[in-house]
Amino acid sequence: MKKLILFLFLLLIIVSASYPQRIAPAATQDSAVMLIGTIHVGNGQVIANGAVIFDQGKITYAGEAANAPKVNGKMKVINAAGAQIYPGIIAPNTYLGLAEIDLVRATNDYGETGIFNPGVRSLIAYNTDSKIIPTVRSNGVLLVQAVPQGGTVSGASSIMQLDAWNWQDAVYKEDDGIHLNWPSFFNFQFNDGAATVSVNEDYEKQVNEIRSYFIQARAYNENAMHAERNINFEAVKNILAGNKKIFIHCEYVKEIMNAVSFAKDFRLKMVVVGGRDTYMCTDILKENNVPVILGDVHALPQGEDVEVHIPYSKAALLQKAGVLYCLSVSGSWQQRNLPFMCGTTVAYGITKEDALKSITSNTAKILGIDDVTGTVEAGKDANLVISSGDLLDMKTNAVQFAFIQGRQINLDNSQKQLYATYMKKFGLK
Repeated sequence: MKKLILFLFLLLIIVSASYPQRIAPAATQDSAVMLIGTIHVGNGQVIANGAVIFDQGKITYAGEAANAPKVNGKMKVINAAGAQIYPGIIAPNTYLGLAEIDLVRATNDYGETGIFNPGVRSLIAYNTDSKIIPTVRSNGVLLVQAVPQGGTVSGASSIMQLDAWNWQDAVYKEDDGIHLNWPSFFNFQFNDGAATVSVNEDYEKQVNEIRSYFIQARAYNENAMHAERNINFEAVKNILAGNKKIFIHCEYVKEIMNAVSFAKDFRLKMVVVGGRDTYMCTDILKENNVPVILGDVHALPQGEDVEVHIPYSKAALLQKAGVLYCLSVSGSWQQRNLPFMCGTTVAYGITKEDALKSITSNTAKILGIDDVTGTVEAGKDANLVISSGDLLDMKTNAVQFAFIQGRQINLDNSQKQLYATYMKKFGLK
């Protein structure tokens, strides 16, 4: 028996050694850093011959290199030829860190049983050891909104930074809002590849159940004494008070309009997530100051009567209408494609600097973190990405350096390690 245990222990060591190892998070910034290059501020402004100085995790200067102040003490200078300096990309509406292998249930922790779960908190399930996280930040994504899935009310999301030892270290903004999956107005059935669409006959009933739940939650929170504690009702208190946002996932025109009406009735700060048809109801969104986290740009048009370019041009239509929006992509590892989806909108009516806003400053505004990140400006956290090419172009995107709160993070990942291993194996490197 002892020999068997020893054999299994040695086997575990050998197998572990053969796989890419965990990349240690960066240490706290210990000296000032100056970056020299073209600064894409994230608010539409570009500074061609710019310099960014940051110390103790905060940007102290961002402007013309010629006007950069002198810094007392040690300072590291990064002057990469042709460097493009960007704010770190922020990915909303993702379950990165909550799922590792989609088809292996044991690696996924993004959903809870039950229908109404506002008390669920995604941050405590967030896995900083995920092998996916380093592959995502290698393309410039430094912050994510980790969102629980499933049910009608999925729970509370949190903003997480992508270089940490544990979830406590990773939290950037705790419990930023609650996510509500609005009932679909349609039912879809797929048989042998053919789709059958019908009206959801239970739609009104399901909407009334949501209204009833929030009425009960409001009544509960208006009373100081309770015979029995309800943590789910308590979790809704800040939403009902307008202190936090409610992210309502809905797609079609009727759903969006009903969701906006619901939010008005309960005086909720609402954000539309997904928003397939938001370009068709921009008036009501603008009138009610409702921002949009737009779903996948790289998608097929849904419906035979929908123009083929609509998924790509929705961003331009929302911007033209004056609706605040940002971009998202579903899933976990897919977040690394977010800058390229942003680049696609440039080909359909958005300028490059306005497109950059949709994955940086606009996202920060919608998530309520624009006071500390989203742009390259003095006083904000040094969440920065330096690329030798265009960050939004998959042909030239080449992230050379990345900093989260001033810490220079390791851009290595398991895919790079495996690439190097097999290049060496076949004598190609």
